[in-house]
Amino acid sequence: MGIQQALQNVLTNPTYLAAWGGLVAVSLAVLVRDLRRNNSELKSLMQFVWAFTVLYSGPLGLVGYWYSGRTQIDHDSFWRKGFRSVSHCYSGCGTGEVLGVSMAVGLFAFKTTGTVVLTFALAYLFGYLMTVGPLMQEGIGLREALWDAFYSETASITVMEIVAISTDVWLAGEAGLGDVLFWTSLVFSLTLGLLAAYPVNLALIYVGVKEGMMNPAKMGTEMGT
Repeated sequence: MGIQQALQNVLTNPTYLAAWGGLVAVSLAVLVRDLRRNNSELKSLMQFVWAFTVLYSGPLGLVGYWYSGRTQIDHDSFWRKGFRSVSHCYSGCGTGEVLGVSMAVGLFAFKTTGTVVLTFALAYLFGYLMTVGPLMQEGIGLREALWDAFYSETASITVMEIVAISTDVWLAGEAGLGDVLFWTSLVFSLTLGLLAAYPVNLALIYVGVKEGMMNPAKMGTEMGT
């Protein structure tokens, strides 16, 4: 059995689906509880960033939040900055990709090329928006935030979407909206995109293209909340 068929079997297995659905539900519940009880001072868009990250990648997203996104982290680090940075890209790109694939297949009945083009376009749009919004909430002006998003996020979005979209096309093939594989391969491919883009964000921070999103432990004091 080839790798493609093996993955397709797993992604359509009811036991796997039930287990993954349970993990995502528990992860979201833990996130929401912690945001309300312990980290309500995080800006609203930051909370949405973490919610989408956990929704798309379940426990992996929750681990990333716990490691890098809480005000209770004892110290900031290069690795934490990298995950906060990639999560902004991921939350927006993931939303754009879900909308793009769903619209392309369900609404426009596009073939592979049209699906890829529309999905890339929406992934870039939402990826930039989910970076611009938090930057503006940190006090940065619109023009500077737009330039910063374009300058700093393009490489990350590109790598993320090449990996995610190519994986989704490879696994889902001609699956339609009513097929389980359509949705499970989409979620699986999104997580692979996150993992692929994380080292890209680390590299961008290392060379000074990105600064990494603000340490959450300082958000309240620096923004006067």
